[in-house]
Amino acid sequence: MIEKMTRYSFILSSSGKEEFLRSIQALGLVDITRCEKPADERSNSLLESISQQRKLISEIEAGSDDNLKLYNESLDHLLREESVQRIWGDWDREKIESLGLKLHFYSVAAKRYDPSWEASWAIQKVSEDKKSVWFVIVGDNEGFPVKELPAPLRPLSLLEKDIRQLQDTIGKYSAALEARKAELPKLRKKLASTEDELALAFASASAETAAEDLLTMFEGFAPSEDDARLAEAFDAMDVVWFRDAAVAGDNPPIEFRNNRFVKMFEVLTDMYGRPAYDGFDPTPFIAVFFMLFFAFCMGDAGYGLILLALGFGLRKTLGELAPLVLTLGTATVVIGFLFHSFFSMDISQWAVMAPIKGIFLPSQIMGYDGTMVLSIIAGAVHLSLAMIIKTIVATRRNGFLNSLGPWGWTLLVVGGALTGTFALIGVIDKDVTRIIIIVLGILSAAGIFLLNDIHRNPLLNIGSGLWETYNTATGLLGDVLSYLRLYALGLAGAMLGKAFNDIGSMVLGDGSSPVMWLPFVLIILVGHTLNIAMTALGAFVHPLRLNFLEFFKNSGYDASGRRYNPLKK
Repeated sequence: MIEKMTRYSFILSSSGKEEFLRSIQALGLVDITRCEKPADERSNSLLESISQQRKLISEIEAGSDDNLKLYNESLDHLLREESVQRIWGDWDREKIESLGLKLHFYSVAAKRYDPSWEASWAIQKVSEDKKSVWFVIVGDNEGFPVKELPAPLRPLSLLEKDIRQLQDTIGKYSAALEARKAELPKLRKKLASTEDELALAFASASAETAAEDLLTMFEGFAPSEDDARLAEAFDAMDVVWFRDAAVAGDNPPIEFRNNRFVKMFEVLTDMYGRPAYDGFDPTPFIAVFFMLFFAFCMGDAGYGLILLALGFGLRKTLGELAPLVLTLGTATVVIGFLFHSFFSMDISQWAVMAPIKGIFLPSQIMGYDGTMVLSIIAGAVHLSLAMIIKTIVATRRNGFLNSLGPWGWTLLVVGGALTGTFALIGVIDKDVTRIIIIVLGILSAAGIFLLNDIHRNPLLNIGSGLWETYNTATGLLGDVLSYLRLYALGLAGAMLGKAFNDIGSMVLGDGSSPVMWLPFVLIILVGHTLNIAMTALGAFVHPLRLNFLEFFKNSGYDASGRRYNPLKK
């Protein structure tokens, strides 16, 4: 939910501006309205300093830089040259040529080496093993049937010396980088201090002055639950202050107050934008439906276990995202189990699952694929909830009489869907259904066509209602069908995983050959790893789209809010 905010106004002597801002910063609760771009030379200098400090910290944390990368590339090149040079030994081109000798270098597979060559050419073997033979021809090599190799560039001893020198340079450079890592705490502290100074500079630049610059005025916001604590602190300051409950027109910052479960999903809400102050917090709805849709797309209990293992194993790396990964993994295990899929194997056919087979999702619902029907139902529920939220928010903002249009559409769509569902499962009979449909139709038509704007000419309302009917009817149908992507993505992942299982089984055969177990394991591991990666990507993007596009559009979500950012250390 959206935290209630209190708006504060401060009037103080201009000479005490800096002291006041540092006191506010020490409190760490008041979001002072401030600039967001450099306003003077000081703030511009601080911003540039922050950029440089962050870059330096990033370079040190990475543990390498461009120079070290070049050093390592040069060493790799020398080591490759040394591995070839070692075969030919420590020879000196200038000394050989001073003796009037001309050497030609060759290498062939051991089985291709013909000893009869030695009768026609002056061949000297340099090295050989079971696979290859390295040799040179002294003098004339005309007519020799093997392609000549390039001559070694320099003596082996000189090459080894260069390698040792470069390794020593890299060692010293790496040691220097490690020493720099010890400076990180100090650098981070300096960065935090500079960021605090920039926040003060932005806050100072946003102040208004009066009485020939003798007085300075500030505006700020803080959570209403801290009113008593802040009042005591402000009374102790040399400042005149006022407060009143923030309203949407004040553009107060947005702070969420959610439980631990919902809080994990706030990062997704922030990807789109925080709500307007008089709007609603979509995070609780995203938490439930994104988790459900993600599990639908993954649709495999085995893949859920992999996500759980990654969440536990990478807790330090993932940081605040680790609980989210664990939650999504748990949901995937549950939904995958209900879909009776474990690494793309149908566990409903396992004998051990016979006692609990009844809890699995049936393959057919009303003659259609069970997963497809559930996807459509989930979409209908999601969009119905969005329309209900839109109606409630509109009523809260504009009053009931000014929100009869949204009420008409909610009665028509949501009421009609509920009535049809109850009639389908036999809760209400045909006569009652007919009466409810007639009443809903009359009330909905009145709100949609006649009373959508009570301050406007009824004829204009009818025209506006017809146009909105066309847009809503076509848009709503497309929005509902859009949820079929949940079924399609889950099916694609299951079929691809099954394909890898089938390929692995064909390679393994009856399992009697121990040699075939290695390719079987490789196919299964590589195949399912690839499938998990692709499925997880789709399972993140498409549920996010269903929330950001279909749900937000039908709920009238307004993401014009700004994040609560108190001035603090």
